[in-house]
Amino acid sequence: MNLKNSIITVLSAAALIIGGSSTALAQTCRVKVGVSPSGTVCYKEVYQYDFVQEKPSFPGGDSKLVEFINSTRRYPSRAYSKGVQGKVTCSFVVEANGEVEHVKVIRSVDRDLDKEAVRVLSAMPAWIPGRLDGIPVPVNVIWSVPFRK
Repeated sequence: MNLKNSIITVLSAAALIIGGSSTALAQTCRVKVGVSPSGTVCYKEVYQYDFVQEKPSFPGGDSKLVEFINSTRRYPSRAYSKGVQGKVTCSFVVEANGEVEHVKVIRSVDRDLDKEAVRVLSAMPAWIPGRLDGIPVPVNVIWSVPFRK
C-alpha cells in the first residue's frame, strides 16, 4: 500500500470515529435462528452486550438473577455423583421485548450440567431490554451458571 492510500485509510477511519452516527456505538453479530423452508440457514443481526448505550438487565438486577438461578437450578444427579462441578458459560439474546431466546453453551463443563444451564436460562422471565438511542434493541448477553458440590 502506498503512502497516499495509507493516509486516506487513516483519515477515513478517523472520520468514522469522530463523526460517525450513534449506530456506530453498537457492534453487531449474527445469530443463527433456523432454516427456511427452502433449506437456507437464516440469521438475525443482534447488538453485542458491551456496545449498546443501556445494557439489558434482569428485573431487580444481578442479585435477583443469581437468586433466580439458585432457586431454579437442579444439580443433575449423574454429574453430582461423579463429582463434576464448574461454571457453564452461555450466551443468549435479550430481544427488544425483553424475552430471552437463543440460549446456547459457549463454555461447556459436562453434558448434563450444560443441559441444566440452558434449561435454567431459558426459563428466565423477561428482562428489561437494552437500548440504543432510547430504542429497545436485541442484545447478546453472556452469563455463567455455577455448579458446586
